[in-house]
Amino acid sequence: MYPLQNKIALVGGASQGLGAACAIALAAAGATVIVYARTEEKLKQVVGNLPTPLAQEHSYLIIDTQNLIETKKTITQFLEKIKTVHLLVNNTGGPAAGPLFETSVDDLKFAFESHVLHAHQMVQLILPGMRAVHFGRIVNILSVSIKEPIDDLGISNTIRAGMAGWAKTLSRELGQWGITVNNVLPGFTSTERLKYLFSNRAEKAGVSIEEISKNIEKSIPIKRLGEPEELAAAVRFLCSPEASFINGINLPVDGGQLRSL
Repeated sequence: MYPLQNKIALVGGASQGLGAACAIALAAAGATVIVYARTEEKLKQVVGNLPTPLAQEHSYLIIDTQNLIETKKTITQFLEKIKTVHLLVNNTGGPAAGPLFETSVDDLKFAFESHVLHAHQMVQLILPGMRAVHFGRIVNILSVSIKEPIDDLGISNTIRAGMAGWAKTLSRELGQWGITVNNVLPGFTSTERLKYLFSNRAEKAGVSIEEISKNIEKSIPIKRLGEPEELAAAVRFLCSPEASFINGINLPVDGGQLRSL
């Protein structure tokens, strides 16, 4: 009934949106969840709302993904107490919108550090615990843009694709220890991030946010935006024992938006 009973989950970017939804789904499946992000007040609210069907004691860590040195200290201290993290959900807020040709080298470097390098460091820190118990699930929240780049999201298109290659490589290296690495690709999903993107589009096009939203919904075969809980359900499954033979995949949760296979 609780497939993630006795499992410890670490969920990034969990102060709101997709991260918070993933934390709720994993907790409901029996995992003890530690959420992390930069804003303590929001994290406290998320922890207070996490399900506790097995009387789990959820908690949070204050982590700025842009500060690799402090992140390493925080996780190292955390692991001295917890020892083993069984489930890692890498989820980091999307970079700023804009054309790639106008993007500075510094902005690309900044995004690479807070996404790829942060995720890489997290995996290296928790990997010894996963190997010791011969079980691990690493799930990365990326974007459908790794299959079909999205206009005006130059940095995100570049960095998410880099994350996908990183994850595929790890999946081939870590499978021997019962550790799977998979990517979930959200399409247009109702989050604060999407509101920001729609607002940018509306401003540039000189139309309302509602008009942008309606046009996007028309382009999705299911004719609506996704909900964070729908993506979280996919993450929960990939973290479960039942998904033990699913490794190195990109799973779109997009209502059929992608035209590619």
